[in-house]
Amino acid sequence: MMNATASSPANGAAPLDPGQLFPFPLDEFQLEAIGALNQGHSVVVSAPTGSGKTLIGEYAIHRALAHGQRVFYTTPLKALSNQKLRDFREQFGANNVGLMTGDLTANREAPIVVMTTEIFRNMLYAEIDNSEDPLDGVEAVVLDECHYMNDSQRGTVWEESIIHCPSAIQLVALSATVANAGQLTDWIEQVHGPTDLILSDFRPVPLQFNFCSAKGLHPLLNEAGTGLHPNCKVWRAPKGHQRKGKSAKPPQPEAPSMGFVVAQLAEREMLPAIIFVFSRRGCDKAVRDLVKASLLNKEEAASIQRQLEAFALKCPEAVRDGYHAEALLRGVASHHAGVLPAWKELIEELFQQGLVKVVFATETLAAGINMPARTTVISSLSKRTENGHRPLMASEFLQMSGRAGRRGLDVQGYVVAMQSRFEGVKEAGQLATSPADPLVSQFTPSYGMVLNLLQRYALPKAKELVERSFGRYLATLDLADDQARITSLRQQLEQLGETSTDVPWEDFEDYEKQRSRLREERRLLRILQQQAEETLAHELTLALQFASPGTLVSIKAPQLRGGVSPAVIVEKLQGAAQFPLLLCLTDENIWIVVPCHAVVCIHAELSCLQVQNIPVPELDRVGELRHGDQHSGGLALAVVAMARRHDMHTPQYDLAGEVRDQAELVNNLEHDLELHPAHRWGDRKQLKKQRRRMEELEEEIAERQRLLHHRANRHWETFLDLIEILQHFGCLDELEPTEVGLTVAALRGDNELWLGLSLMSGHFDELPPADLAAALEAISTEVSRPDLWCAYPPPPKAEEALHDLRGLRRELARLQERHGVLFPLWWEPDLMGLVKAWAEGESWSDLIANTSLDEGDVVRLMRRTVDLLAQLPYCPAVSEELRRNGRRALQMINRFPVKEELPGVIDDSLNPATLRASLLDA
Repeated sequence: MMNATASSPANGAAPLDPGQLFPFPLDEFQLEAIGALNQGHSVVVSAPTGSGKTLIGEYAIHRALAHGQRVFYTTPLKALSNQKLRDFREQFGANNVGLMTGDLTANREAPIVVMTTEIFRNMLYAEIDNSEDPLDGVEAVVLDECHYMNDSQRGTVWEESIIHCPSAIQLVALSATVANAGQLTDWIEQVHGPTDLILSDFRPVPLQFNFCSAKGLHPLLNEAGTGLHPNCKVWRAPKGHQRKGKSAKPPQPEAPSMGFVVAQLAEREMLPAIIFVFSRRGCDKAVRDLVKASLLNKEEAASIQRQLEAFALKCPEAVRDGYHAEALLRGVASHHAGVLPAWKELIEELFQQGLVKVVFATETLAAGINMPARTTVISSLSKRTENGHRPLMASEFLQMSGRAGRRGLDVQGYVVAMQSRFEGVKEAGQLATSPADPLVSQFTPSYGMVLNLLQRYALPKAKELVERSFGRYLATLDLADDQARITSLRQQLEQLGETSTDVPWEDFEDYEKQRSRLREERRLLRILQQQAEETLAHELTLALQFASPGTLVSIKAPQLRGGVSPAVIVEKLQGAAQFPLLLCLTDENIWIVVPCHAVVCIHAELSCLQVQNIPVPELDRVGELRHGDQHSGGLALAVVAMARRHDMHTPQYDLAGEVRDQAELVNNLEHDLELHPAHRWGDRKQLKKQRRRMEELEEEIAERQRLLHHRANRHWETFLDLIEILQHFGCLDELEPTEVGLTVAALRGDNELWLGLSLMSGHFDELPPADLAAALEAISTEVSRPDLWCAYPPPPKAEEALHDLRGLRRELARLQERHGVLFPLWWEPDLMGLVKAWAEGESWSDLIANTSLDEGDVVRLMRRTVDLLAQLPYCPAVSEELRRNGRRALQMINRFPVKEELPGVIDDSLNPATLRASLLDA
């Protein structure tokens, strides 16, 4: 496939004159891009929304037609493809334009084929016969809205398309302003061929940024556009405001109502306007809030009335009931994913005619749909996402802002940021003056990618292709910085090592271990001593009640400098409690009064001393002491003599067996530590600090190397993980795809392996067509709605088939978890009854009345089911019975409004392998 070549334009063919193709002078960046195309280069055009990037794609079409060649024009959304189809049919003639989307194919052999980017990617993976190369004669591929590479769901498609597109085909990548367009260009040049970057900040209709609060609408930025307007006052919370919770933001001033905002726009002649509201319910509520607003004159209202009646005759199921049709007659509408595509197209057409004055839309409208407005209003500067509430990114703000200003109609476009509960002037000013965000890579290997690459290439070539991703390219740029940091850390480590070369770190570590053990053993000794002291103190206190004067004791008192002193009890004094106080004479001829618990040893085994005739001082308070005289000196000498012959300086608790053994161990450890070589080193504290720093450096180097390896190899490691899972399920024999693997490779979905194994399990083979459609919906779609309900119960046969897949699903989930793979395993039985009812002929109005889903959601899940049914004929290992029932099920559910009908377009879909549908096209 990579060797497939497209016919090159005729050598020496004269470039086309843009002046003859376009009835207006071109901007400098447009001429620069045309010049690059004429040199045979690919181009990346990064310019503001509405600046005229599409013209460069149109020139590529004119040029290819002049060479007798073809052009593929790709868009990220089916709605965009449909719009481009209408535009190009009008511009180049209906016979010259074809369409290929997930569920509609028309005139696919035309020289200009509009398609979703996913369909183009699928073509590149499809088998290419020598006789029928789908890229035969293609001179250029236009990648419109190329900044969609940032999209978490669709981003991989752009990277795969660029990697696998034959180098002979020119790429025309049209992107909104991004911060790293140069990196994107450099990457495309590396993986595809010569590519020029065309940058422009030119905006044909300049924008004025405004802010609307409950007090009115006023300019947001200063004249230079570099900061807030002098009249803007940044709101601050009053001093008495108490926050609730750690991170609670103070409430902002009152937000303006939608009616007030629209009135301000109308008063200043700033309509028509797109007002971005980040929820479907919010869009519909805003329409209801404008129930009294009429923005049309009689002629405009009559024109809408006529077109609405014609639409109702042609597509009665697509007319939105209730207040929406009535609001449309007043020039107000909502546009979001919950609305039927046909109704959205009517809104777009009426808006382009200038008849609809205000459209409340979700963010998807900013993605290239041709709905130029004089003003865009951004109702909130933050939005709720799957990962919680977050502020808008600069690129999101720029993309929405870029819808303002109609070329040829407006001298100035207006952007209005609204005051909300948590964002005000400050946040609006920051976003309006922020540069665009960079493109990031969303590239992720999938089961289908692994099988398709291994069908065509040996493992080393597959690795080369996987490592050509934009993500790997961006990682490589960062790798240089990371490698430099690692080199710097290594140098620091070496310098520290050089200053301590004479220090044997093994000895140091051993010394530190011994010191650590000594500290622990000392701690244990203190604990044992304390325990023994407490136990013995109680025993001694009881014994002292019966001790007679003259008994030799060892005492410990603070007044005696805390040491253990030999002493003799001379008298017992009356104490305050039940235990007596003891008047003692120490070996140093000091009289002292101590409580019983000051005695740490009673020497009952020693003879008592004679104390009867010794004059005693008048002491009666604990701790009171007095130096003895010559009368008491003789007794003190007797105590000294006894202390010399017997150990009277050791507390009795120190003589307990455990304490004595532990004390001996501590003494031995202290002795060993003093003999250790490291004990004689210099500043051990500094050495320890140095050693700790060296260890920190080693840890940081290891961690950075680990991250470096992961960033450089994560895609390939994922690829190898997927190979192991595929081998487990028999999709690969070594590295060769089996019939099971070829079936999985033929599918497109969020998890091709789960879909393929389910289809080949045999559990669906005998399901009637309507039940089959219901079961396939359950394994291929997800509806994450907390308020989901459906009045149609799951059909028993489909539910039983789904139940039979539980073991397979658990096994695949376990393997994916073990390998860190996150592909979803959809299991949504709640809506199977809805699909069966539709397949069996239920009317659209009754269907919608029996579910909480919006109409657009129902269309989307039906189309995903259609997509999967349409892929069954190209799965080698599924049964013929399943194919037959699948064809019948497809006919039963693929009817309007699920099946799209475009004016003047005859669907000629036969769904060849090159047209395998994408589950992301809907």
